Amino acid sequence: MTSTTTDTALRDVTRLAVRNEVLRQAWELFATQGFESTTIEQVAEASGMSRRTFFRYFTGKDDLLLSRLVESGDRLVESLHRQPPERTAWDALRAAFQVFVKLQETNQERSRRLQLMLRDEAGVQASIEDRRRRWVANLAPLIEKRLHSSTGSDAPSLTAIAIVGAALTSMEAASLHWAENPGSDLSALVDEAMNAVHPLGPAAGHVTGD
Repeated sequence: MTSTTTDTALRDVTRLAVRNEVLRQAWELFATQGFESTTIEQVAEASGMSRRTFFRYFTGKDDLLLSRLVESGDRLVESLHRQPPERTAWDALRAAFQVFVKLQETNQERSRRLQLMLRDEAGVQASIEDRRRRWVANLAPLIEKRLHSSTGSDAPSLTAIAIVGAALTSMEAASLHWAENPGSDLSALVDEAMNAVHPLGPAAGHVTGD
C-alpha cells in the first residue's frame, strides 16, 4: 500500500468516525428534546465543532435523520442475508427483525422516546416515508429469492413487495405499542403483530423470533 493510499484510507476512517459521533450526538438530542426543537447549532456544539464544520459532513437536520434510518436498513439487510436459506420468507424477516428488537431493548427509555418522536413530529414524516421506500426496495429482492419464483425480470414480484410491506408494518406497529406501554415485551409484541397477518399463503411461512 502506497503512502497516498494509506493517507486516503486514514482520512476516510477519520471522516466516518466524525460522522458517527455527530449522528450519535444528534440522536441523543432528538431523544431528549425532539427533532423539531433541536437545532444544527446544538448538534454542532455537542459534537465539538462549528456550524460551518458541521456542513462538511451533513447537509442539514433531515440528512442526520435519514442517514441513521438508512444505516438501520443496511443492518436489516445484513441480518436477512445471514438467515439460513431453508427459512421461508416470513420466517427470515421475523428472525432478521430481532436485530432491531435487541437494539431497542439495550436502551429502552431512549428507544421509546425516539419511537414516539418518529410517530408524532410532522417534520420527520417525509424521512420516514423515504426510509420505508428504501427498505422495501432493498429487502424485496432478497425475499423474492426465498419464494423460489421469478417474474422474468430484475424487479421483485408483487408478492415479495407485499410480504416485505406487511412485515415492516407489523414491526412498526409492535414497536409503537411497546413504546406506549413500558414494561411490555417487544419480541413478544413483534411475534403477535406478525402472527396477526400470518395468512399470507404457504410461501410466506411462520415463525417466532430467535
